[in-house]
Amino acid sequence: MFPFTSSREKRLWLWAFVVFATIYATLFIGRPLANQLRDQNIQAIFFLFGILLVGAAIIVHGLRTKPSKLEISILLGIIAVYVMFIFRLGAPERSHVMEYSVLAIFIHKALIERAHQRKLIVAPAFLAVIVAFLIGVLDESIQIILPNRVFDPQDILFNGIAVTVAVGASALLTEVRKRIEKTKIEKSTNAQHRQ
Repeated sequence: MFPFTSSREKRLWLWAFVVFATIYATLFIGRPLANQLRDQNIQAIFFLFGILLVGAAIIVHGLRTKPSKLEISILLGIIAVYVMFIFRLGAPERSHVMEYSVLAIFIHKALIERAHQRKLIVAPAFLAVIVAFLIGVLDESIQIILPNRVFDPQDILFNGIAVTVAVGASALLTEVRKRIEKTKIEKSTNAQHRQ
């Protein structure tokens, strides 16, 4: 199991690595593929497909965890922020937002799992933002030496925003869920004491 604390943590790091490897693979195959798919309608279809996959993941997670009305309203607010932010961006920046949001969530969940098993020196959310952001900085920095790629500090900013919003939203929803569960337990305990 070493260096992982549980099989769940191992799976989460594996998925984070898959996302990481996919992002970095686009450094070498992304430009030729993008040239083939320059048509705005095709790009819109791919983007819509990506959004639908994200929506499906949220719904499946919601069905599994049975979110409260408060969690649903917070989630809808987060989705609204993402949608408005994404529609202000071009196609490459949109993909950065989705890619780095997913990467950050996997890293965050893996670090939370590690924190449940062992004491972490740094809060999982903060550490996840730092790690995912640095992966984005390295991704963009590699493009300085690649002939068909362009280093763009603005992409680093978009990666950072995506990472921060994704981890922040995840942490917020986790905290809301904990408080709702705590309230349910307190109500149940109080009801038992009254009987």
